[in-house]
Amino acid sequence: MQPMDEKKQHIAFIVNPISGTHKKEGILELIDKNIDKDRFDVEIFLTEYAGHASEIVKECVLNKFDICVAVGGDGTVNEVARSLVHSQTALGILPCGSGNGLARHLCLPMDPKKALEIINKAIIEPFDYGVINGLPFFCTCGMGFDAFISFKFAESGKRGPITYVENVLKEGLKYQPETYVVEDESGKHHHKAFLIACANAAQYGNNAYIAPGASMKDGMLDVIIMEPFDVIEAPKIAADMFAKTLSSNSRIKTFQARNIHIHRSKPGAIHYDGDPIMTDADVDIEMQPLGIRIVVNPDAIEDEAQPNPVLNAFSDFFNNINNVREDIARSGHRIQVLNKLMLRKLSRL
Repeated sequence: MQPMDEKKQHIAFIVNPISGTHKKEGILELIDKNIDKDRFDVEIFLTEYAGHASEIVKECVLNKFDICVAVGGDGTVNEVARSLVHSQTALGILPCGSGNGLARHLCLPMDPKKALEIINKAIIEPFDYGVINGLPFFCTCGMGFDAFISFKFAESGKRGPITYVENVLKEGLKYQPETYVVEDESGKHHHKAFLIACANAAQYGNNAYIAPGASMKDGMLDVIIMEPFDVIEAPKIAADMFAKTLSSNSRIKTFQARNIHIHRSKPGAIHYDGDPIMTDADVDIEMQPLGIRIVVNPDAIEDEAQPNPVLNAFSDFFNNINNVREDIARSGHRIQVLNKLMLRKLSRL
């Protein structure tokens, strides 16, 4: 960990006015009041269209800005970050989204004022990032149900864990697994899978941990293959994701690789940091070690004891399912009733 030089630094805030969950007028006021103007020359840029953040950041890199801060959700963070790779300009994050996957992995505060305190400290470290079919990602990428849900999430017009879980419950039991040929340094392997995810960071966002042991400094992809499962197992898998115990689930196979090639029977969806896109049947994923510099929290301590209301709701839901296993095997209607019960619990959190 190295502090920045004591000379005044140049910092840009890239604000997406229409992304995330916070009102941006309040965020701009917080930046003005809380950024250390003795340490930084500050410029604020508001994006006006898709791709505008990337254009702004490229200009900032050319002009040798020290830090570009992404102010928005995961999509904004990805757009800012991918224009900073292999440059001396560092990424800062002022999390204003619903998932905030990268910010949560780095244990950055979700409170904007506290996040600005971290930015004022300006401690910078290098981290890995990944590339899927030429598209950089910093948390996760994936295909199968993983990418399918990303499309549903994007179409829903709503954000947050309740919407995510609602889509999983509504669509998960209908989704048909695919067969994939996965090639890495060890050879080719055939997998029938519900989804394949490749993780650089531990979670998707919303504290849903797809790869609890993932490190952004080891130069390796954590590859997660979720095998087909039945209705009885579905809520347990979801609960394991929020409890950081997914890797111990019998339906989950994991390994590490520096790069992989995946072949599927036809073109389909992939996602990178939650942004879905259609692509070819063949998918290439690789790591770029220590290719991006990020402002970090020097006092980061993840609070393991903090209650997770989504996990608690899933646990209750799983207990209900265990109590009616035989009924579930006979009755699809019972599944719908339990799904509604789950969503009611979440809506009250």
